[in-house]
Amino acid sequence: MFNFNDLKQQVDLDEEESSVLLSIGDLMSGLLMIFALLFVTVIVQLKDREEPRRVVIGTVVEQMKGNNINVKVNAETGDVSIQDKILFDENSAELKPAGKMFLKQFIPVYSRIIFSKKDFKSEIARVVIEGHTSSKGDYDSNLELSLLRSLAVSKFIFSNELNFPTKSELRTKIMAAGRGEMEAKQEEDAPSDRKVIFRFQFRGENFSEWYRKNQSLPAKKP
Repeated sequence: MFNFNDLKQQVDLDEEESSVLLSIGDLMSGLLMIFALLFVTVIVQLKDREEPRRVVIGTVVEQMKGNNINVKVNAETGDVSIQDKILFDENSAELKPAGKMFLKQFIPVYSRIIFSKKDFKSEIARVVIEGHTSSKGDYDSNLELSLLRSLAVSKFIFSNELNFPTKSELRTKIMAAGRGEMEAKQEEDAPSDRKVIFRFQFRGENFSEWYRKNQSLPAKKP
């Protein structure tokens, strides 16, 4: 004989299970919505952070060309590379007269860009002056030479021989480092590996992590 009570109990159980499943489904939908919103927020924040950097780098590229300054600018990072033959004689850390003249042309323009806008000034946390060498010679000598050259450049920038409106402000951002042959692309001597690089560290980048990422050595203030 058919038992209506058993049927009613089964229906009640099915309804309870359906309610639980709906609740779990609603919870999962809510969590997915939260994660989606967080993802979108992060993407927007990253784009907002990248935009000022792109403008800074674009301005550096434009101003170097506009002022006929013979440097190579990395359009992705803003790194400005100066070949060492412009600044130094071979195996020397003493700035050549032509090197000093070059820095007198380059530094005022470069510094003016950094402090031309409030956003630029706040976005650029540091400017690291890096000395680089080719693989010619031994590692320790190259490392020492690269550091001495970066220090020679930074010292000249803040000497009495060079004056520009943003000099005191630039002093708070400049650091000098030697990297020797660490980034040399050729096993034998290659002139393109011998250079001095002005490199941005942007706001929000942890300095120690940024430095490890760039394989840099402990920096020294001028």
